[in-house]
Amino acid sequence: MSRRITLGVAQTGPVARGDTRAQVVARLTGLLRRAHERGCKLVVFPELALTTFFPRFLLDSEEEIDSFFEREMPGPETRPLFELAQSFGIGFYLGFAELDFSTGTKRRFNTSILVNRAGRIIGRYRKIHLPGRTAPELGVPWQNLEKRYFTVGDLGWRTWRTMGGVMGMAICNDRRWPETYRMLGLQGAELIMLGYNSAILDPRGKEPPEVRMLHNHVTMQAGAYQNASWVAAAAKSGEEEGVALMGGSCIISATAQIVAQAITMGEELISAECDLDICQHYKRTMFNFAAHRRVEHYRLITEQTGAIAPEADADSAA
Repeated sequence: MSRRITLGVAQTGPVARGDTRAQVVARLTGLLRRAHERGCKLVVFPELALTTFFPRFLLDSEEEIDSFFEREMPGPETRPLFELAQSFGIGFYLGFAELDFSTGTKRRFNTSILVNRAGRIIGRYRKIHLPGRTAPELGVPWQNLEKRYFTVGDLGWRTWRTMGGVMGMAICNDRRWPETYRMLGLQGAELIMLGYNSAILDPRGKEPPEVRMLHNHVTMQAGAYQNASWVAAAAKSGEEEGVALMGGSCIISATAQIVAQAITMGEELISAECDLDICQHYKRTMFNFAAHRRVEHYRLITEQTGAIAPEADADSAA
C-alpha cells in the first residue's frame, strides 16, 4: 500500500520591516486555512517567515536586532498558528530567527522547526551554510549580513520518523550544497523541507534572473534525485523593502520532477499528493548506498591519484 501525503507549500508575499508578528501570523493562518481546504496534512512555510529579511540591514542596536528574534516557540503571538494547525490536524515546517540562552550566553540562530499534527514541536534545525558577510560590502545595492547576526547551526542534520515518513529540514543556502542532501539521504530522508528568502537579481549584476532561478531549482532537483527524496521548498516572494525576491516555490519528486510550482510573485499555496514509496524504489536500486558506495573503491582511486581518501559513510537511524 502506497504511503501518500498531501503536502502544501505556502509561498508568502513580502513582509515589511514594520509589520507586527500578529499581522504576519494572520497571513500564515490564512494560508493554513487554504491548505486545510485542499486536504493538506503537512505545510511548509518560508525561511524567516515571521519577519522581513532583516540581515539586509546594518543594525547596531541590540534591542532592535533582538526584536526580530523569537525567545520562545510558540510564544503569545505565534500560538494561534499552532492552535489552528492542531485543530485541523496539520503538521508544519516554520522558519524563524531564534534567540537561544541554553548555554548561558545569548546566541542567535536562523532556525526551522517541524511541528506534528498534534501541534507539538518534534524537530529543530539551525542553518549551517550562512551566506553573506559580517560587514557591509561597498558598491552593492543591498546587503546580506547573515554572518553578522547568526551563529552557525550546532544541531547538525537530522531526520525524524513522523507523519508516515522520514523527514528532514534545511534552510535557504543549504539547498545549494550537496552535503545537505547527502547527510539527510544517509539517514533515510524521504521528504526534505526548506524555506528560502532569495533575491531574483544579483546585487553585483553578474548573474541574470533566469540563471538564478535555474540554479534555485536545479540544485534541489539534483539533491532530490541523487538522494531519493522529495523536496518541498517555500519562498518569500515579491518586492520586500526594495529587494525583489524570486519566489519559485516548488514540490520536487524523488524522480527530480517538479510536480508543483508557484506561478505568482505573492502569497500562493501549491500542493501535491506525494507518494513516499517512490523514494524506496530508488533507495533500493539506483541509490542503494550500502550496495554501491564502496569505500575500498574510493581508496583505490585515491591511491592512483594521490587524493585524500574520504571517511567511510555510516548509515544513521532516523
